[in-house]
Amino acid sequence: MIVQLTEEQQAIKQAARDFAQTVLLPGVIERDRDMIYPEKEIKQMGEMGFLGMMVEPHYGGGGMDTLSYVLAMEEIAKVDASAAVIMSVNNSLVCYGIQAYASEEIKQKYLPKLSTGEWLGCFCLSEPEAGSDATSQKTQAEDKSDYYLVNGTKNWITNGGKAKLHLVIAQTHPELAHKGINVLCVESDQAGVVIGGKEDKLGIRSSDTHSIMYSDVKVDKSQRIGDDGFGFRFAMKTLDGGRIGIAAQALGIAAGAYELSLAYAKQREAFGKPIAQHQAIAFKLADMATEIEAARQLVYHAAYLKDQGKDYARAAAMAKVFASEVAMKHTVEAVQVHGGYGYVREYHVERMMRDAKITQIYEGTSEIQRLVISRAVLNGQLYDPIFITQDKS
Repeated sequence: MIVQLTEEQQAIKQAARDFAQTVLLPGVIERDRDMIYPEKEIKQMGEMGFLGMMVEPHYGGGGMDTLSYVLAMEEIAKVDASAAVIMSVNNSLVCYGIQAYASEEIKQKYLPKLSTGEWLGCFCLSEPEAGSDATSQKTQAEDKSDYYLVNGTKNWITNGGKAKLHLVIAQTHPELAHKGINVLCVESDQAGVVIGGKEDKLGIRSSDTHSIMYSDVKVDKSQRIGDDGFGFRFAMKTLDGGRIGIAAQALGIAAGAYELSLAYAKQREAFGKPIAQHQAIAFKLADMATEIEAARQLVYHAAYLKDQGKDYARAAAMAKVFASEVAMKHTVEAVQVHGGYGYVREYHVERMMRDAKITQIYEGTSEIQRLVISRAVLNGQLYDPIFITQDKS
């Protein structure tokens, strides 16, 4: 089956590319070097509708499909992976989770602020002892009849220092294991919420990553998303969509490094001709182009399945594991194509190589993705190939 991008989707892609090139690119090196959060740039992203792309219009969002969101994510990540992950968390995890599963009261209360960028959200699942094993939640949400008392620590929280709304995954009924977990909407200014120091990271350095401590935080039961015990299922369902966002980020990082490498190889000369005309470099570019296009099809395919209301968990896992490994492999190759210039900040690809690594880790490690895929394969799930083209012919 062949699906062609609509004119609207093409326009969204171009708008995101223009924004990335004109607004994000000028300060991206300095923001990475000095760990500067892109405050004004994220505000502009909110004003342009990039932070609530899939939120329904009556909640202030763009009402767009997942494929449009992926197209925009790819273009943003080509230039600034830190801005892309801020965008991904707000769209894929926070806004999506609320719109899909929360009460109407919670939707009305938070989505208009989140989708316009007035507020940012964060997704608080990981803990010091609960990363890939998300069932081992130590954060407690003790049931006090008409409210919960939350105590615990979350770490590696993207948007942690800037988010006004935290979606906190916590254990209420330990005797029920993963069936006793809940998800609560906690506002950052509530008594007992303490934001830890900003993490000094290898990559995505201008994004905001913190530990967050909750000490006797009182949360009304109306702030719970879903029925009692729905929290673990909420996290897993929401992460399926989040993996599409991170796959798009990884795709963008790889594609951005490829575009820079292609341009550099055409103008850099060695032994009397552009290095692109030497087979050693030409073959690197060929491999980059081929594997990036394969990753693109996997990412677009997962987005398309989600938009069609079909089961997309396996497709999202495939897209995420493949795109992240393509990003890591070909950002390393991009540095090699640039030679010594690739090792310095000015040429961008060293930053992209550092940024790529995290895409193999967060939103489920590559090992977890393979676990998801293998279970689906062993259960006999069929793969329905869909080729998505940007060509108008």
